[in-house]
Parts: sequence; structure tokens; C-alpha cells
Amino acid sequence: MSQINSNIAEVLPVVPDKLYFTIGETSELCAIKPHVLRYWEQEFSQLKPTKRRGGRRYYQTKDIELIRDIRELLYLKGFTIAGAKQQIQAAKVDKKLEQPKEEAPVIAKKVAKKTLSKEVLLLIVQELEDLLEVLQG
Repeated sequence: MSQINSNIAEVLPVVPDKLYFTIGETSELCAIKPHVLRYWEQEFSQLKPTKRRGGRRYYQTKDIELIRDIRELLYLKGFTIAGAKQQIQAAKVDKKLEQPKEEAPVIAKKVAKKTLSKEVLLLIVQELEDLLEVLQG
């Protein structure tokens, strides 16, 4: 889906090098109103921002890339929500099949050293969730 992002890169601002973005920041970076982002979270299972105290949403760079992909599919290419879901799922499956995991040896080394940080655990959880999503189709 990165090809999709390249088509609208000149219109949307560059994503700063940060770990987390508020819903307001994400809204500005993607040119989408916050209520639309909240609606898309219900429609697209892949879009899962981290929620902290009080239900505040914090988006990561991967979330912003996904939102930009959804935006292009819906607004620029004219897909329906169902069609956009299919396109994103197909692209995710293709990406999983094409790219071998290079992170596995890094995780294995950290497990061997018994130095599992929160970051590594979150990476493992995300990989397992992605795998489950692919398997569920």
C-alpha cells in the first residue's frame, strides 16, 4: 500500500519522527476529521490506536500510513468501505507473503538473554495479532 501513499504525499504533510500522535495531530496529518477517524476504527479492524487513560487515542506511524491508504481508497479512488476493506486485506496478505521476517532473530536473541522489554513484548503481540488476522481471512 505504500504506492498509494506516494500518490498523495505532496498533498499531505510529512509525518514527524514521533512514536505516538494524538487524534488531533493524526487528523491534521491525514486531512480527516477526528469523528471520521473514530468511525473508521469501527469499520477497519486493522486500525487499532493505543488507548490510554480516559480512552485517549494515540496513533503510531503505521496507523497514519493505514489511514492515508484508507483515505486514498475512499476519497480519491472511489471505493466503498467494503471495497476498501478488501483492498487493504489483500495488500496485507501480499505484504506478509512477500516479506520474510527479519525481526525473528532479534527477538530470539533477546528471549535467549531473558531481557524481554515492553517493546519486544508489544512487537510479539502485534505479530501474533497480524498472523491471526491473516489466518482468519
